[in-house]
Amino acid sequence: MLSRTAANLFWLARYMERAETAARFLEVGARIALLPNAGQGFRNEWDALLRAAGTADAFARKYGEPVQRNIESHLFFDQDNPASVAACIRNARENGRIVRTALTTQVWEALNTAHAELQEIERQPRSDTGLSRLTEWTIRTAALLRGTIDATLLRNDGYDFLHLGYHLERADNTARLLDVKYFVLLPKVEFVGSGLDNYQWVTLLRALSAHRAFHWAYGGEVTAARIAHFLILNPQCPRALITSVQGLNAHLDRLSRGYGRSTPAQTAARGLLGEMAEMQVEQIFDEGLHEYLSRFIGAVSGLGGRIHDSYLSGDQR
Repeated sequence: MLSRTAANLFWLARYMERAETAARFLEVGARIALLPNAGQGFRNEWDALLRAAGTADAFARKYGEPVQRNIESHLFFDQDNPASVAACIRNARENGRIVRTALTTQVWEALNTAHAELQEIERQPRSDTGLSRLTEWTIRTAALLRGTIDATLLRNDGYDFLHLGYHLERADNTARLLDVKYFVLLPKVEFVGSGLDNYQWVTLLRALSAHRAFHWAYGGEVTAARIAHFLILNPQCPRALITSVQGLNAHLDRLSRGYGRSTPAQTAARGLLGEMAEMQVEQIFDEGLHEYLSRFIGAVSGLGGRIHDSYLSGDQR
């Protein structure tokens, strides 16, 4: 496969996963904003989400105060924000248009339908578009596209590049959502283990569509250690960090077999998975959850760079 075609497929998937994450950020913020103020975390919950999304400075320059309506505009509608839902869906469709012949009719129609529905949402008055409707539509649209990809695409290298994009983006974004919860939302260390702490963990599970799955896996008691284990180290959880890293390894291994050569990307992915497979959740908390997540995000970013250099740059070595 040509490197530019692989890159378009890779970024199509990343943009759709990024759009879904923007919607989940909005859902987390809206749920936690309903709580009584418990002493202010990192300034406030909306500012915390912007910092986790990496767009706080751009937001401040354009909007100023991080209030809910401005955040909704920034994370859903704003074309100047490359991580907004609207920008991501348009970029995903454009990448799909460029490699139209690598997609099935069903995948292309799902992308086009998402784009058409987005245009209809943008034409409606903001007073008619509640936040829950925006987030539910985005999550449903992203799930429909991914399901269509899994149901109709040939399992060739194009399928692998799409899933590399999905897994890489999901690993990064789930780590950022976890970091929002633990590092910036909880006001003081003495709140750890409190009702506020537990409510925020449950909110995060709901925003990740993992609340019921968590209770199936662990029973009724909600603790920081159990949720961290579920979302970081439990391969049964579809959004766990280790699940995404396993997916990256699986698709890099398929590409290695198909192309008849290994790459630095494969070596880096195996190293990351090997570290996680041996890790206990107690070690993560001993290091510090924020510190571990920051290190993980850095490792995922480095792996993305190696994937680019190995397959997507046109200078394959």
